[in-house]
Amino acid sequence: MRLSYKRISIYVIGMIVLAAGLTLNSKVTLGVSPILSLPYTLSEILSLRYSDAVFFWYCLFIVLQILIHLHLKKEKSVLITDVLQILVSLLFTRVMNLYSDLIPVFETECQGFLSTIWFRLLMLALAICLTGTGAALTLSMHLIPNPGDGIVAAVSDLLQKKVGTCKNIVDISCVCLTVLISFISTKKIIGVGIGTLFAMLGVGRVINFINSHFDLTY
Repeated sequence: MRLSYKRISIYVIGMIVLAAGLTLNSKVTLGVSPILSLPYTLSEILSLRYSDAVFFWYCLFIVLQILIHLHLKKEKSVLITDVLQILVSLLFTRVMNLYSDLIPVFETECQGFLSTIWFRLLMLALAICLTGTGAALTLSMHLIPNPGDGIVAAVSDLLQKKVGTCKNIVDISCVCLTVLISFISTKKIIGVGIGTLFAMLGVGRVINFINSHFDLTY
């Protein structure tokens, strides 16, 4: 697949849409996506910006990918792609910063219908659609992966198991770690809720819908 302006443009658009979905998901306060539940929880406990916590989390994923690929003796191009994820993650989380400044926390910063559970569920559905669409666009371009997708692929290579199975392993591990850390720190669960379950079930279905209804091969 040759590199082209169209592929790069779609990739960038996908990242922008993905950042919007992930940020909006965090603003409905019903539970974020499993793989980002820990940085969300740490941002709440340590009073960090969510996007900054995500960047550090992504850097950990990138380091793990590099270690796995070194262990598997992957070619140099794979390691270069791993390193380039740092730059992409930095730019991606800065876009999340912009969205975070624009989108309010609906439960506490809005009034009337905008703060109700019904509107928040509607925004959660929109967030899942945006996340799935953004992921479908970026993955289909086969350029630099989002670290969350990259770590799943690396674990799949390491364990010699299907990507779907490894996605479940990574998601469940992140949720369990989030629950443990949040409960130890605050005696309550932060970042995990009905929105986490909906994200687990919904994002993959949106990706499948986009891939089956649109031709994203360039």
